[in-house]
Amino acid sequence: MPQSNLAEGSPFPLGATWDGKGVNFALFSANATKVELCLFDKHGRTETERIVLPEYTDEVWHVYVEGLAPGAVYGYRVHGPYEPSAGHRFNPNKLLLDPYAKAHIGALKWRPEVFGYTLGSKDGDLSFDKRDSARSVPKCKVVDTSFTWEHATRARVPWDRTIVYETHVRGFTKTRPDVPEKLRGTFGGLAHKPVVDYIKSLGVTSVELMPIHAFVNDSHLLDKGLTNYWGYNTIGFFAADPRFYSDGSVGEFKKMVDRFHEAGLELILDVVYNHTAEGNQLGPTLSFKGIDNASYYRLTDDARYYINDTGTGNTLNLSHPRVLQMVTDSLRYWVIEMNVDGFRFDLATILGREPYGFDEGGGFLDSCRQDPILESVKLIAEPWDCGPGGYQVGGFPPGWAEWNDRYRDTVRGFWKGDEGTTADLATRVTASGDKFNRRGRRPWASVNFISAHDGFTLNDLVSYNDKHNDANGEENRDGHSDNKSWNCGVEGPTDDPEVRALRERQKRNLLTTLLFSAGTPMVLAGDEFGRTQKGNNNAYCQDNEISWVDWAGIDEDGRALTDFVRKLTTLRHTLPVLRRNRFLTGAYNEKLDVTDVKWIDPVGTELSGEQWGDPLMRCFGMIIDGRAQASGIVKPASDATLLIVFNAHHDVVDFQLPDIPGSDQWTCLIDTNAPIRDELPEFDAGNVYQVTGRSVLLFALHARGETGRIFRRLEGALTE
Repeated sequence: MPQSNLAEGSPFPLGATWDGKGVNFALFSANATKVELCLFDKHGRTETERIVLPEYTDEVWHVYVEGLAPGAVYGYRVHGPYEPSAGHRFNPNKLLLDPYAKAHIGALKWRPEVFGYTLGSKDGDLSFDKRDSARSVPKCKVVDTSFTWEHATRARVPWDRTIVYETHVRGFTKTRPDVPEKLRGTFGGLAHKPVVDYIKSLGVTSVELMPIHAFVNDSHLLDKGLTNYWGYNTIGFFAADPRFYSDGSVGEFKKMVDRFHEAGLELILDVVYNHTAEGNQLGPTLSFKGIDNASYYRLTDDARYYINDTGTGNTLNLSHPRVLQMVTDSLRYWVIEMNVDGFRFDLATILGREPYGFDEGGGFLDSCRQDPILESVKLIAEPWDCGPGGYQVGGFPPGWAEWNDRYRDTVRGFWKGDEGTTADLATRVTASGDKFNRRGRRPWASVNFISAHDGFTLNDLVSYNDKHNDANGEENRDGHSDNKSWNCGVEGPTDDPEVRALRERQKRNLLTTLLFSAGTPMVLAGDEFGRTQKGNNNAYCQDNEISWVDWAGIDEDGRALTDFVRKLTTLRHTLPVLRRNRFLTGAYNEKLDVTDVKWIDPVGTELSGEQWGDPLMRCFGMIIDGRAQASGIVKPASDATLLIVFNAHHDVVDFQLPDIPGSDQWTCLIDTNAPIRDELPEFDAGNVYQVTGRSVLLFALHARGETGRIFRRLEGALTE
């Protein structure tokens, strides 16, 4: 093999760093005895050189290779003790991915040689496999990070104006006809102008991408002809998965971010730092396990086994300073180098768990709070996992937002018709102050959602009573069984016009509730036109028409629903009272002589404790007083007083519009039973409005004759 010109190099930065003249390689391992750098041809098929890293500084092995350039393909072989009972699983026969690699090439082939032990041995994982794994594993690639940004400044959408749109890189454009075929399902496809324009037109502000970090397809899925579509099985925290590139260039991702920022849209990444694709003691040896198993993973007292708080076989050890560094270095890389605007953390409770349990002042959470880079971006937690004390909704520190499943379940239950949900609904639509109103946190900390990638889509929520996951090959045992869904009388698709009309109204009810609630709304891509997964509520393994957005299948109802969503987002952006940055508490402000929110019954009187306790109460009004201050200093002059009426009864309810001193007319801005109107109707205070069964209404209060000044600018958007 040819011999490169070598120098000792530097232990910092970790990973492979090109400086224009050569590449510095640095790899952390506290327990290794020797590290070899293996260089390959550009296809990753033939090893061309093996270099022993000559230097070891502060538990980092390093070398500088002169003349090496971007595009170089490499991997590591790490020597050390193979003592599973002591937590060590070094096996130099296994080619390993660099944890800091910025790009991967190739895919994992599930062959016996990718395991550090001998499959089928009577000694199990205590055995030692001597076969070379190089031909069966992905490799790393040195990258050139240079890129000319046209819009280098991040979008920086204020939290109180944020509307999140969750989608999947591949699924969103895979069938979209106005995207060139080569770009469909890739970063280039998402960057295509018609796609960006469409997302922008919805009124959303922040696109949240499901995992794009390099991940592994599970062998048991491949055996069944399925795949890990969602991607929650990360093997590289700095590299985007090669499947999402159309040209293999890191610049393709950057161009996508640039196009989003040009449109004023943020890009948020769903990230998985709680576990890796290496699984438990019986999993493959691909990277961390072979580099320094005892450092990277949380192990039981018997160090042979892994703590499994994730349900995936292993848990990253963020209590170790080098592992904590790797995660925060990864986050900073995606912000500084790739220009993303925030992160949603999968199973984030694990990131705040120390050996003694969850701690909102734990090392990782404190690291994010004090980091000048990370504190400048959006941080969203999925605040639960299957470990001890794993449910922590509302338990994260200031600066974090959290997915709020209590909101999801309560809103679903209310519109399904469940008894006793009304009082809880009032709490949820006012940003769940019982969970989040502490330590100066703001309403935006509650990320409200009706549907997400995990569970029923909005269409399926109103079309199926039961999950239909037969395509997953698990005999419909997977996925949640309690979805708080209602099929409106028929299971699945139907031509019955009454059922279809009710379903469309229920979709509008759910979306209206979501977008008029205090907090940060999140919309699942495709819900704006009624995308279906045919009743599958766990489509994690379906890289096909079940999961892909069906653009050709959008019908007249779907187009009408999309227009309705645009009306809702227009109202949310236009009326500050709908997105106030203070919790609505119902407390009386003596100085202003107003109460920020009141709850009334259909005859216009404030709800009593007895009414709140009535499990059959399903119709009420919520008055948000525009005279209440949005902050301690400023009250926007454009803040209107609004009345939102929720009616989950199946019957029409006569609702008397309340009389509020100083104003005497109400304009109906939204009625989910009448989504299309020629004009916005006006009503005198005290009039009775017949509220259709299962519907939501939004009224704005004004003095007689003032509609032109306040609302006429909205009328075109709301009636067209």
